[in-house]
Amino acid sequence: MSEEIPYTVETRPDTGLYNGKFGIWMFLASEVMLFGALFSAYVLLRTGAQVWPPVIPGHPYMRGMEILNVPLATLNTAVLITSSITVVMAWASLKMGNFAKGKMYIWATIACSLGFMVIKTIEYSAKFEHGWYPSTNNFFGIYFTMTGLHGLHVIGGLIVWLYLATAGSKMWETEPERYTNRIEVTGLYWHFVDLVWIFLFPSLYLL
Repeated sequence: MSEEIPYTVETRPDTGLYNGKFGIWMFLASEVMLFGALFSAYVLLRTGAQVWPPVIPGHPYMRGMEILNVPLATLNTAVLITSSITVVMAWASLKMGNFAKGKMYIWATIACSLGFMVIKTIEYSAKFEHGWYPSTNNFFGIYFTMTGLHGLHVIGGLIVWLYLATAGSKMWETEPERYTNRIEVTGLYWHFVDLVWIFLFPSLYLL
């Protein structure tokens, strides 16, 4: 005998949220602490260094914007902002009962995710060709750590989007509201990933 999981659609009386939404907010709170610790480490490294970024052996002094690829990072910022818009459009379409349009926007989000990772791979490859690795100095150490962890979050979100666009989309046939809630919850995670990049971009590339 199976029991139905409660509060997957209707809100809980104690929190005012359905279970999935409450869970994602708790998860995002832990993510804020994780990235907050990394940003704190970045500030400490930067303020404690006599010269930032440190001089790369064999090269004249270069600022962060001269070491990193600002045009590619700017393009990636636009890609992620676009993906946040497509996420909202997907959720709004499903709320209005338009599954085909909602799914189209989910695939658009997936395309943006893949685009971001391709651009990031190009950027990483250029660094490796120069022989610049996390072990080169503190600047590259914090750069690869923060952008690498962010990239892993993008990949995680991409996997969930792929599931929701394929096998997971069958839920729409029997439980459309619950499926729409899943899109909303995944969208909240995605907006957080985008927000982290909005802070990473100026901190690492421009300042």
